[in-house]
Amino acid sequence: MTAVERGVGVPTAGGQKDALRRRISGVLIASQILGGLGVATGIALASVLAQEISGTESLSGLAPTAMVTGTAVASLPLAVLMTARGRRPGLVLGYLVGALGAGVVVVAAVIGSFPLLLCGMAGFGAASSANLGARFAAADLAEPDRRARAISNVVWATTIGAVLGPNIAAPAGRSVSGLGIPTAAGPFLWAAGIFLVAAVTVAVLLRPDPLLTARELAPVEERSAEGRSLRAGLAAVAASPRARLALVTVTACHTAMVAVMSMTPVALGHHGASIDLIGLVISGHIAGMYAFSPLMGRLSDRVGRLSGIGLAAGLLVCAAFLAGTADGSHSRTAVGLFVLGLGWSAGLVSGSALLTDSVPEAARAAAQGLSDLAMNASAALGGAAAGLVMAKAGYGWLNLGAACLLIPVGALALFTRNGNRVRGATASG
Repeated sequence: MTAVERGVGVPTAGGQKDALRRRISGVLIASQILGGLGVATGIALASVLAQEISGTESLSGLAPTAMVTGTAVASLPLAVLMTARGRRPGLVLGYLVGALGAGVVVVAAVIGSFPLLLCGMAGFGAASSANLGARFAAADLAEPDRRARAISNVVWATTIGAVLGPNIAAPAGRSVSGLGIPTAAGPFLWAAGIFLVAAVTVAVLLRPDPLLTARELAPVEERSAEGRSLRAGLAAVAASPRARLALVTVTACHTAMVAVMSMTPVALGHHGASIDLIGLVISGHIAGMYAFSPLMGRLSDRVGRLSGIGLAAGLLVCAAFLAGTADGSHSRTAVGLFVLGLGWSAGLVSGSALLTDSVPEAARAAAQGLSDLAMNASAALGGAAAGLVMAKAGYGWLNLGAACLLIPVGALALFTRNGNRVRGATASG
């Protein structure tokens, strides 16, 4: 699709590019706020709704697991669509499928079908996949030395939705009381509407498409459509040590975070924490994940991607130590969860920027989709395994296992840094 077909011109002057970057970033931030709000509003009562429909607490955890699985499954088809048609169609489709999934959840609640609920939650997860994809759209037109900053600004916008979502879940539930819809399903009805607004926002305002524009601005030799398949994306990641490090980083950091975070409410409950206190601890964790992402982006741009990844690994290991040795100390657990969020933020921002830096422009969308697939699929498995480890060995051992996930990240980072030094010495010699 050419610039003429999109109804816009390709920016050529520096001022035009800067103005376009700001406008694209604004649209992506708005969609991220809406998408984050929809996800947080619905997921707040997902486990409660699952327990009401299934009639047993033991199946309540399957609802968020189905959502994470849906996020992973949606990553590849959305990546294929973005690779072929640009960011806008992929993001719009993700939000529309999320809205459809939310609607299916409401229907499942009305008729009392647990399998239908899980199907709806899987579709709901597509909106989360669209939210993740928005961070890469922000990087499409960013200058290389500001790429992490562009990603982090979009990630930061999720803070607003993540904070507001749980707080409007209760009024959303009460709003459907006279419609024959269970109260716990009300937030999903609201989420469907929010996702539709996000889809319309992206469809109307995300013009020109950032990925297609970046391709038109790329050197002629990088514009070939032959390098845009998923196979080409996988080959590009396999051929680049830095891209492999980026993929391992986002996967390991996300899995470690999900594993520890998902079992922390259980651990706190075992030591007498109230629901209000558990909510405060998780809120602090979410603040660590999103609120400080602009700082992580600036650090990654200034000191380098590898240093940012090293910071992420260090923070996550520190978090695992604090939480894993809390032994009933609620304040120590809270600090550990906050640091856990900071480590995740540093890993996601630096890893995403490094991946974008390390593969050819034509293969970027495919490589980025593979990255999201890997991180979400691994997190789904990690969340399921976390429950087993918690039941058999305890919260401390779970944190130790999460810390061990960072060993490959550290090893690859050292290998990559040393390889860069050797190549630099050889070139200078």
